[in-house]
Amino acid sequence: MANPKRRKSKSKQKMRQFSNRWKKPQLNVCGECGTPVPGHTACPSCGYYRGRQVLSVAPVAG
Repeated sequence: MANPKRRKSKSKQKMRQFSNRWKKPQLNVCGECGTPVPGHTACPSCGYYRGRQVLSVAPVAG
């Protein structure tokens, strides 16, 4: 089994660990209603995706 020839420096070790950190999900703004929506997802409040209505959303009574 292969073993590393040299020890990784602390900076290289931290650089590797930095790329595995948790990142908050990126949210886009809906072009129709302006609510934050995850990418590549139809807006749950208005039902639009890329300028077209793809979901029929019933109005909330209240």
